Amino acid sequence: MGARIRELREDVRGYSLRELAAKAHVSRSMLSMIERGERNASEQVIASVARALSVGVSHLRGQPYREQMQKDRLDQMIEPLGAALDNWDLAAPDDAVPPRSLVAIRGDVMKTRAMREKADLVGLAENLPSLMEEILHSLQLGHSDAERAELHWMQTEAARGVWRVAYRVGEMHLARLALARMAQAAARSEDPRQVAIERWMRAQTAFEGGAPGLDIGLRLVTQALSDLGDDGRAETRAVRGALHLKGAILSARRGDLDESDAWLDEARAIAKGTGETSCYELTFGPTNVEFHAVAAAADRDKHSLALKRAKAVRIPDDFPVGRVGHFYLDLARAQVWTAQHESAFDSLLKARQQAPQQTRYHPQTIEVSAAIRRAKARIPDELREFCLWCGV
Repeated sequence: MGARIRELREDVRGYSLRELAAKAHVSRSMLSMIERGERNASEQVIASVARALSVGVSHLRGQPYREQMQKDRLDQMIEPLGAALDNWDLAAPDDAVPPRSLVAIRGDVMKTRAMREKADLVGLAENLPSLMEEILHSLQLGHSDAERAELHWMQTEAARGVWRVAYRVGEMHLARLALARMAQAAARSEDPRQVAIERWMRAQTAFEGGAPGLDIGLRLVTQALSDLGDDGRAETRAVRGALHLKGAILSARRGDLDESDAWLDEARAIAKGTGETSCYELTFGPTNVEFHAVAAAADRDKHSLALKRAKAVRIPDDFPVGRVGHFYLDLARAQVWTAQHESAFDSLLKARQQAPQQTRYHPQTIEVSAAIRRAKARIPDELREFCLWCGV
């Protein structure tokens, strides 16, 4: 990241170190250390520097990952995903194969949900275009109001899968288009929780626009909570709890420590009542709350606190591998910036074992593995292989 900042500063914008520091409202010495790879850039600093350079956060993080996408054949799958979203309302040709029953289509939709839980990006990219086309074709046939609402619910789920792929590989224009389609379908699904989840995802995506996106994200979270009242149902409370966790992360990245902890406390209170859930693939419950507590501490450069919180985490045996992999990435970040390089690399390996595709396309993987590599006088073969695998 430091090398990308320096290249943009010198070769593209023509700023001196002092000029960029002033525009980003960070100290010159801190910016110099970040560029040399001697200091971790916090989320709020990354956002400020991105804004000063007039680029997105994902640009500084090094997304998208072209070589890795080519190896996984994901680069060939992005265009069909985009075409499926572009043709969202296009009538099927006269000679199209009739769609299957709603039960069969829903079964495949639930399979894509399982792929999301496993962070199987390739599986999602392979299956979603044809599935979205079939859902659309079915919508164009005669159905009852209840059946049409169910098909729109399926559309919502499919668009969410496209967002997962696009967001993870840094295709932000595609990710935003997926959210726009998801919002359209969710409004017709007769499921207010799907509407709230779309805002939860839009809050995550908003951060890629830089520091102003944090405020927008928090507004989206607050609006979603206002619109989705607590009706006492476990599913609703799980979605509301997930929104509180999103608020905690956004507040931490904005540097508001007290507000972040307040969001976490609210989420903990909800989790006591729900227990561990898998509603809408949000995996809300006590474990995920503590995962977010670790991430929030790391986001505000409180790495010792993140490690302290991580020690108290107990991961259930059947916990979704995508969430477990993300936890190990957050743990690795805290470990590497407290000079625990061997432990950090071990956490990266655990993240890859749990969710290899998610780990390969996550910006923290590059940040942490590059920092470990710089700290080594001699690069071990296993570390070299890992760096080649993730693109460092």
